[in-house]
Amino acid sequence: MPHVSPMPTAPTLVLFNYDWDQAGFARWARDFPTAEAGFDLFSFPSNATLAWFSMPRFIDRLQAQAKRAGWQAVVSNHEQFGALAAALLAERMGWPGTPVAAVLACQHKLHAREILQQVCPEANLPFQALEAAYGDPAPLGLNYPLFVKPVKAAFSVLARTVASHAALHAHTRFGRWELWVIRHLVEPFEQIARERLPQAGTAHRMLLEQPVKGHQYNLDGYVFDGDVRSLGIVDAVMYPGTDAFMRFDYPSRLPHTVHVQALDVARRFLQAVGFTHGMFNMEFFWDEASGKLTVIEFNPRMASQFSDLYLRVDGIDLHRMALELAWGRDPALLPTVQANAGAASSFVYRILSPDTAVNMPRADQRGAFAQAFPDALLLTFPKPRSAMQRDFKWLGSYRYGIVHLGGSDARDLRQRCERASALLGWPAPYADTRLEPSSARASQPTTHPFSMETS
Repeated sequence: MPHVSPMPTAPTLVLFNYDWDQAGFARWARDFPTAEAGFDLFSFPSNATLAWFSMPRFIDRLQAQAKRAGWQAVVSNHEQFGALAAALLAERMGWPGTPVAAVLACQHKLHAREILQQVCPEANLPFQALEAAYGDPAPLGLNYPLFVKPVKAAFSVLARTVASHAALHAHTRFGRWELWVIRHLVEPFEQIARERLPQAGTAHRMLLEQPVKGHQYNLDGYVFDGDVRSLGIVDAVMYPGTDAFMRFDYPSRLPHTVHVQALDVARRFLQAVGFTHGMFNMEFFWDEASGKLTVIEFNPRMASQFSDLYLRVDGIDLHRMALELAWGRDPALLPTVQANAGAASSFVYRILSPDTAVNMPRADQRGAFAQAFPDALLLTFPKPRSAMQRDFKWLGSYRYGIVHLGGSDARDLRQRCERASALLGWPAPYADTRLEPSSARASQPTTHPFSMETS
């Protein structure tokens, strides 16, 4: 029986604690008292904080509060600001945390590609910086198609395949408000990278990559005392003919040999950037025909959306693991809990055309859903028409809901999803009539899909 250290009595600071993190850390509220800081990028008036947010000032304020509040650990799975802020505060306070240099190296997508080229060139792809400032004319002489994305971003913002110079030019046209938002999303990272990672160059630019064919996957793991450990692989399934996530399935249908290959790539990259502690998520393609594995990007934090899937199928709680790491303790010593599913998925409901109507479930529909599926997790993302239009510009679709469910196997899971979706009045996120046989993928091969939203 593994030895588990006593629960801490001092509070753990959780930064930017929303959606899956809020649910995940709440499971341990009795054992791990927490405090919160940060703001919600997706709700008003909380997101108005973006107008004056400064990473150095934020860390200074948290440091001043820490002793007074009794905080002794910090954790965050928030890609845009939280992971870096947690690393900076942990460094400042002498708490366990992911090294700041490693977080910067992972999140600066151009620099990460350069490191990957040095240590794992076989898992890299041709890339280059877009030599144009935000809003400037797109340069001539590029070979299309190309995948374009920001050097620093999250939630798949402005990540898209472009087939021509005209398409690239159109994609990089931003209004005054859009430019303001982009700069304020990137500048907190830039404030730290200018000083701590100057060799990478500015993050206020776009990255061009050669499109890659294949299906997308996610390797989840953590590093403790420099030892890189795998937790599992989650399969990403796209809406047919698109780059938009339809669902995330666990366990993976990948061969074990690919799992081993992915872990080897992750280990070499993470060691190269000095990632000695913390959770990570590696997004990658695998092309079954060629056997080639291609890294999309490294996220220096847990993919929170998947935590619930691992808990259902494997009986391991990634949020509890994150808390253990925040206190400098080895998650491998945790006992597992009873698994309740043989397969689980995060189902992503979205529309692919701004003309499609979206109906949020009524109170009676929510009640019927909760009664029929008490084990389910339901998140809804209602937005006004103007915000939906912005999603189509920045993300290419509008995600209006997410449901997590488990089943005894893939077939049972699909049947449960179809019943649950009918109760909510939403179309079930499955491709036509295909039922994901073990020898085939459910999604069509995509040409460099979005980086993780997470969904």
